[in-house]
Amino acid sequence: MDGVSEAISRLPAISFLWPRMLWLLASLPVLAVAYLWLDARRRRAAVHYPALKTVGFANRSVAGWRRHLSPVLILLALAALIVAISRPHALLVLPSRIETVMLVIDLSGSMRAKDVQPNRLRAAQHAAKGLLEAKPAGVSVGLVAMAGTSAVAQAPSRRKQDVATAIDRLQPQGGTALGNGLLIALTALRPQATEDAARLMEGDASPLKKGGPPGSPFGSPGLGAGGGQGSGQGRGQGGAQNSTDPEGTAGPGSYAAGAIVVFSDGESNAGPTAVQAAELAAAYGVRVFTVGVGTTQGVVLSADGWSARVKLDEAVLKEVANTTGAEYFRLEDAARLKQVYRAINARLTLGKTEQAEITALFAALGAVLAACAALLSLWWFGRVM
Repeated sequence: MDGVSEAISRLPAISFLWPRMLWLLASLPVLAVAYLWLDARRRRAAVHYPALKTVGFANRSVAGWRRHLSPVLILLALAALIVAISRPHALLVLPSRIETVMLVIDLSGSMRAKDVQPNRLRAAQHAAKGLLEAKPAGVSVGLVAMAGTSAVAQAPSRRKQDVATAIDRLQPQGGTALGNGLLIALTALRPQATEDAARLMEGDASPLKKGGPPGSPFGSPGLGAGGGQGSGQGRGQGGAQNSTDPEGTAGPGSYAAGAIVVFSDGESNAGPTAVQAAELAAAYGVRVFTVGVGTTQGVVLSADGWSARVKLDEAVLKEVANTTGAEYFRLEDAARLKQVYRAINARLTLGKTEQAEITALFAALGAVLAACAALLSLWWFGRVM
């Protein structure tokens, strides 16, 4: 029963622009009763007048279920056409026009932990390559290597082998600056964000409060935190709709042409915070999907003369995803790799839920049912109806 309930909950919600037209459906039972009465009358006529057996309608009395199929199809066709003239609308998840995906892989020392086999970094690499293999045709994929410093390890490319090779070359490094990694990916995806990202990486949080320089999306209140003396040159209108932002994005998730996927354990000890970077990405409409690599219990990691317990910081990764209108996924073991990258790929290839008129679908259904009824009647009885 739970499976049935879940399937029903996934059906699109349908509304009608002209709902009063649905009252016409009440005529269908009347038509059904009229058909049954006429059919019974014909059968009685065939019994009282045996000579009528040579007439086409009398032959229908011995046709069994076939004589009822065409009328039933006609009634269904009328039902579909009545729904069509009521102009139905449905909330549909439409295919996205996504063009570029930037992968960000955490290379910090904590990614050497083996609470995920063979270790966190290798598991993240395997998951990233799985996502790469499952990407839709025509989508470019880029790679950002993130540690104490971050850099583009592979510019966006449609050549899977080039990106896979870049992923395989990644090695653990010292330090971790998750916020910087997000900002580098954002600027590779949306060059319009370069100036704001540079200010944030330099520790100047003033655009977050004052609205930023011309072309900055930080006109929306409450997007950032921090002090500093702002330039006072903000637009004060919010969003990113100006001459420097031809896409006209307006809020988290509104940029449909690209997305960022981060594989990390969530720990960061340098640069701007991941949440600040996520707020900038959200202002430019870019979704940041996060994949938590590791376990919340963590393990004790010993390296270079130091020991520390390294845990998965889910709270940060969830906040990054929520801020940008994306989703968080957790990767605990290699057995779940396929589930994770299939889920991410499904989210990337589906756009926002939108209200769409589906009148044409019901009209087409009605036409097909009516045509089938006519053809079957012509085939079996030599007449259209």
